[in-house]
Amino acid sequence: MRLVVGLGNPGPEYAWTRHNIGWLALDQVIQRFSLGKSSLKYDGMFWGPRKVGVTDCLFLKPLTYMNLSGRAVSQVCRYYHIEPEFVLVVSDDVALPFGRLRLRIKGSAGGHNGLASVLGALGTLDVPRLRLGVGAVPMGRDMVSWVLGTFPSHEREQLPEFLHKAANAVELWLTEESQLAMSQINSRDNINPIKGLEEK
Repeated sequence: MRLVVGLGNPGPEYAWTRHNIGWLALDQVIQRFSLGKSSLKYDGMFWGPRKVGVTDCLFLKPLTYMNLSGRAVSQVCRYYHIEPEFVLVVSDDVALPFGRLRLRIKGSAGGHNGLASVLGALGTLDVPRLRLGVGAVPMGRDMVSWVLGTFPSHEREQLPEFLHKAANAVELWLTEESQLAMSQINSRDNINPIKGLEEK
């Protein structure tokens, strides 16, 4: 059994913000696998179990707001007896340029409050995470206003391609051994910015 968690904040005012790209990526996964409507349980929107290949999979959008995401994740893990190494957290990352993605199988939260909440709730740093680049905070902007800000028009145009790449990465993690998935996802072709964005 594997669990994929998309991090974000509930409410229409957050829907297209950088902090919600984990939710947007999970929407793409849900559509790809035709998962249908969610159930409201475990303090979140929940899908599953569903098979992806030969793997039984669960999908979760916590509705607790970002800083308490771990509460929802831990409920699912306890009920289904899922070990942390089989939980993939999908979240935004300001340390990566927009359009890049990076898979890590363990590590610190890197200042991300949602990921920190998940790591704290599960009691380990050994939790895989798919980091989706939203770009560094510009000079003159603070972190909160940046991650809760919306994408500019040229990035909105590129979002479908970016989210498609993210869904590919999630599917690879669900169907392959973690080290192999990490090697493929983190290859140069996959982590390069989306073509054209580097000139913006």
